[in-house]
Amino acid sequence: MVKSLYCLPSKVANMNHLTQEQRYTISVMKESGYSQKAIAKAIKKDKSTVSRELGRNCDQRSGKYSFDLAQRKYNQRQKAKPRAIKFTDNVKKYVDSKLEENWSPEQISTTPVRSSLTLVSHERIYQYIIEDRKKGGNKYKHLRRKKKYKKRCVVEDRRGKLVNKRSIHDRPQEVENRSRYGDYEVDLIVGANHKGGLLTMNDRKTGKVKIRKIEGKNAKHIAKLIVAALRGEKKRIHTITSDNGCEFAEHEYVSKKLGIIFYFADPYSSWQRGSNENLNGLIRQYFPKKTNFESVSKEAVKRVENQLNKRPRKRFDFRTPIEEFNLSTKVAFAT
Repeated sequence: MVKSLYCLPSKVANMNHLTQEQRYTISVMKESGYSQKAIAKAIKKDKSTVSRELGRNCDQRSGKYSFDLAQRKYNQRQKAKPRAIKFTDNVKKYVDSKLEENWSPEQISTTPVRSSLTLVSHERIYQYIIEDRKKGGNKYKHLRRKKKYKKRCVVEDRRGKLVNKRSIHDRPQEVENRSRYGDYEVDLIVGANHKGGLLTMNDRKTGKVKIRKIEGKNAKHIAKLIVAALRGEKKRIHTITSDNGCEFAEHEYVSKKLGIIFYFADPYSSWQRGSNENLNGLIRQYFPKKTNFESVSKEAVKRVENQLNKRPRKRFDFRTPIEEFNLSTKVAFAT
């Protein structure tokens, strides 16, 4: 019985670090009186791993183990870990020389180097250029004069400041790898004359879509819609990532209600939420730009959501998001 309730997919169970789902299982089973041996068997880990987890991540005052506290402690330790420096002085010299030749960051990062240099990603090179510009440098002048490149080097986001926001760079690797269900991206599609629109949400792993009609961009209204849309899957949701729009200013309310961590992409970096940008493009096939959403019913929006969830996707070998969702969750949440 324990296996069927708490056992996780083998792909997740074989990871070196405990996942949030495994910590949740430990918390529930410990509270129910199961032994450490039984817990270890359920999450497919060694008993010593469970023992170490309970001792390391429990509340130091009460001695109680709580999965959300344990996950926060884990995330804090991961963030504090020293990281290997790949962008060495030699790599910087090489990047500078290619920028002088007006190579793009992508050309620099993907062209083989006839030396022992290990190059960094093109996104890291963009960050290097942005940091240089903030210090008064002129490396950005070697970028092509295209809108998307220019926006990457904007020093400051002028759309207002969001308090206590967490950067996309702090997200767990599981989110980037799309290795689990429950990591959502959110955005808005605004209607004609900025009246009404849609709240769009998609799971990074399965492509599962949720769409809600909005009356405006009020942050409290948007936060309540997100919570209402995802409340039924509260135990399965881990993270939400959005852009820096002020409509997401109530992100702390969402985090508290759903028990998740809310992350924000870098300003003017829509490629960091590529899945959601692609979703919005699909939705535009049904609701083109300048659509007057005041005349669009909630039922019509729901029909589009259902169609997209039943639409075959190439990246899933032409399975639908619903089929992919069922495959991803049937083992972890079997009853």
